[in-house]
Amino acid sequence: MRSESHKTVYIALAANLGIGLCKLAGGLLSGSSAMLAEAAHSAADTTNQLLLLASLNLSERQPDETHPFGYGKERFFWSFLAAVFIFVSGAVFSIFEGMRRILGGGGPEGSVGIAFAVLALAVVLEGFSLIRAGRQTQGEARARRRSFARHVRVSRDPTTKTVVFEDSAAVLGVALAAIGLGLTQLTGDTVYDGAASVAIGVLLAVVAFALGRDTKALLIGEAALPEEREALTRVFDEHPGVDSLVELLTMAVGPGSLLVAARIDLAADLGSDEIEELADELDRQLHEAVPEVGEVFLDPTRHRVRR
Repeated sequence: MRSESHKTVYIALAANLGIGLCKLAGGLLSGSSAMLAEAAHSAADTTNQLLLLASLNLSERQPDETHPFGYGKERFFWSFLAAVFIFVSGAVFSIFEGMRRILGGGGPEGSVGIAFAVLALAVVLEGFSLIRAGRQTQGEARARRRSFARHVRVSRDPTTKTVVFEDSAAVLGVALAAIGLGLTQLTGDTVYDGAASVAIGVLLAVVAFALGRDTKALLIGEAALPEEREALTRVFDEHPGVDSLVELLTMAVGPGSLLVAARIDLAADLGSDEIEELADELDRQLHEAVPEVGEVFLDPTRHRVRR
């Protein structure tokens, strides 16, 4: 899965970098605020791909004395920074540029032929990147027996989720820019071009908020999904050596790693050796029930162990 995530990000990076330069040239030549907003959008996306690549590499480090549970949360941290960057460099600039265009007024400036050519190229490149990210995400969703929409919503892997969100926003942003630029050419009123730029900024702000909200939940210690908790609880409930599950605590410590801590009430007639065997069985069954389970900590309570 690591190589697939890298390929997805590299494809998105190449597409955003190339089309971003074209959008900038098109915006400067045509004087279109919507095109400049799209250039800022691509600049934000390109920087985000670099942040995601850094997160992929940093999170692969092995656990050590200072980080005994590993570096999986690096993925969450850098993805949160990517969401902030989308808002600051993309949304704020696009809204500002759009309002300047609306309030400044005036007629169309420069030739827009190059702008429409760039937008057509952008649809092709952004669409290719989106299809690649969509295929990877669909494969992950199928492996976990989830619908595509639910997997995107609940996945703890911020890498492909960010690419899917960004590329979806990019395709919609290109459509908004084309509409604004086309209406400006038809009417001679630059308010449409400015309005398209504002709309692109609002779109980016929504994407940044959605990504930031999801990543924040993971950064501060989000628990396992309801269906995962049900599967884990079922392991304890069905084991003959466990009288009851007193408490179950879970936390995501990486995109594919869950920490599980459970306080359990054991059967009264278990000896020390039997408890050790039971712990090994539970550890194995928990991993089988939820493959993402990493570290498991069990705390037997209430009954005194027989010597």
